[in-house]
Amino acid sequence: MNQAPIPRTFLLRGPLQGRARVPGDKSISHRALILSALAVGESRIEGLLESEDVIATVAALWAMGAQIDRIDDGIWSVKGVGVGGLLQPEIALDMGNSGTSARLLMGLVASHRVTATFIGDASLSKRPMGRVIEPLSRMGADFSVTPENRLPLMVHGLVPAVPIEYRLPVASAQVKSAIMLAALNTPGISRIIEPEATRDHSERMMAAFGADIGIAENDGDRTISVTGEAELKPQRIEIPGDPSSAAFPLVAALIVPRSDVLIENVGINPTRTGLFDVLREMGADLSYENEREVGGEPVADIRARSSSLRGVDIPREIAPLMIDEFPILFVAASVAEGVTRTSGLGELRVKESDRLAAMAQGLKRCGATLDETEDGLTITGSGGEKLKSPEGIPEITTHLDHRIVMSFAVAGLASLHGVAVDDISPMATSFPSFPPMMADLGAITG
Repeated sequence: MNQAPIPRTFLLRGPLQGRARVPGDKSISHRALILSALAVGESRIEGLLESEDVIATVAALWAMGAQIDRIDDGIWSVKGVGVGGLLQPEIALDMGNSGTSARLLMGLVASHRVTATFIGDASLSKRPMGRVIEPLSRMGADFSVTPENRLPLMVHGLVPAVPIEYRLPVASAQVKSAIMLAALNTPGISRIIEPEATRDHSERMMAAFGADIGIAENDGDRTISVTGEAELKPQRIEIPGDPSSAAFPLVAALIVPRSDVLIENVGINPTRTGLFDVLREMGADLSYENEREVGGEPVADIRARSSSLRGVDIPREIAPLMIDEFPILFVAASVAEGVTRTSGLGELRVKESDRLAAMAQGLKRCGATLDETEDGLTITGSGGEKLKSPEGIPEITTHLDHRIVMSFAVAGLASLHGVAVDDISPMATSFPSFPPMMADLGAITG
């Protein structure tokens, strides 16, 4: 039964002040669970993101034989089955809204003697899966799928699978990771060639679990090699705060006058900090404090103070390093001084929604000035003035997309009369505590 929409209006009470923590990194949470399920023995995960997306991964791994128990808030125990030890699931694997769960688990199943049916919600069922189906099919997996390569679909794994050398046609950490997971149970060496760097959590974590992972750079290409058949050892994993989630309160602090916000324990992996680098180029007062390393990942507390932002031209090559953060960057650009130009963002059209179109339409309703192109937005900022909607309080359609919801929640803080979103329930996908956290910092949510 579908949950009724929960509309909410976001507006400003005063400066944003204080410190907060954001939920654990979503990308790392998925990978920690999957690799723990492939280790022999018990792994302990602390700081796990307990969102709907991650729980979909928990349920699927449980259905394939892993024993997963919640010990306390964010603390989970996983007793793995070993590489090659997955069991045949007796039910369809429901991915909910999680594209990460779907693509990574398809890679996991592809090299096991398992047949699994993948289903998802209405939003996920519109998203293309062909990019991951193609390389996994080369490795020997058999897919029963619609002509559009979308969910629902069935994967028949092959044992032994066939090692491949595969050049990613489009930069995608999910596709790369799916191939790497399949390669763990594939005899020989599989190689993935990246023409553009993407987030490297899979490489870091697989190596920490004991997999034989090689990294080579040549003429601008990055080649990741995975030697199967791997034997993974259980680990104790501490998951840092998600930089994609931290982006929302940090940008809010930058664009609200007299604000000063500290977000604690945020991952600052260089493949995830593209947004922070761009914001600094725009003039943001954004600093790292208490830098350290936790579980092989660099971590810091990030402080943001209100700033006079200026528009910039964002290079196409940085897009893969901040693809999920562009919606909130568009909000920052709409109140900056001057013009911000983006391109190379075609991937945003096949996320949980068409994020380019959703942000363009919503920001125009908020009173922003912009042009939408095939692969980007060109935004002329307000120069620090509040956005003035011709509708008073604009009502934004968020297309069941958690990042669109939170982006317009932040836009409400920079709008004269606030912004009303049609449904905040998608926040549960990645950041269920977002509304109370923003209220604690000084926003009004009602």
